[in-house]
Amino acid sequence: MKKLRLKSEANLSRRTFFRNAGIGTAAITGIPALLTSCADTEKTKTSLTNYFSQDDVVLFQGDSITDAGRDKKNELPNHSRSFGSGYAFIIASRMLGNMADKNLTIYNRGISGNKVYQLAERWQKDCIDLKPDVLSILIGVNDYWHLRAGRYDDTHEVYEKDYRELLARTKTDLPGIKLIICEPFVLAGTTAVDESWLEPFRQYQEIAARLANEFDAIWVPFQKAFDLATETAPATYWTGDGVHPSMAGCQQMAKTWLKALYQ
Repeated sequence: MKKLRLKSEANLSRRTFFRNAGIGTAAITGIPALLTSCADTEKTKTSLTNYFSQDDVVLFQGDSITDAGRDKKNELPNHSRSFGSGYAFIIASRMLGNMADKNLTIYNRGISGNKVYQLAERWQKDCIDLKPDVLSILIGVNDYWHLRAGRYDDTHEVYEKDYRELLARTKTDLPGIKLIICEPFVLAGTTAVDESWLEPFRQYQEIAARLANEFDAIWVPFQKAFDLATETAPATYWTGDGVHPSMAGCQQMAKTWLKALYQ
């Protein structure tokens, strides 16, 4: 069993996530203003409309960054509490507001602490059974972070093997699916991440990019977006610990994700 790889799991509680990410109720009250800044051009609206089809099911998958404190007892589509207050909530809100005529069904099934093999363990229930037409995945930071912290035994080679197998399974079971692979990211100069992270973590980023190309997925360059953002404000403005985004960081992620779809 792959569970034996795990020495101990750090399951972030809702409260812990918000403290680390610097997000709270302010994230919800600030959403309308954030949405209006998401490049609301006619080009954006038209391109997003063309990407999604009538009655599409859209699924966001990943770890705590995607989870964002969502309600896991009521995993409902198109429901604010079921989305938490992270980037997936901002994106879903925008799509539902701008494409009401599409009748989209959007889920968030991210779970804090997850690594690729844990996605695989719950993939039937949390992906295949939902029959998504569009799947967005952000995974990788825990595969390195937990290894670095001595709580996990596998390396980037296993990350690549597991991720490739997961994507191949998904394409086999859902042959018409559209894939969106998001770049895992870290920002140094924060409470948890320093410069020593960057070189080894780059291997995970390169793997994710390679798999996006291999599986004909849209690539979302989060690291590049945050590197550019630090020219305007320090890393701690975008993420307190270097991993979990602040309110501003979630907005940056949403803009980057949406831009990737209409380029």
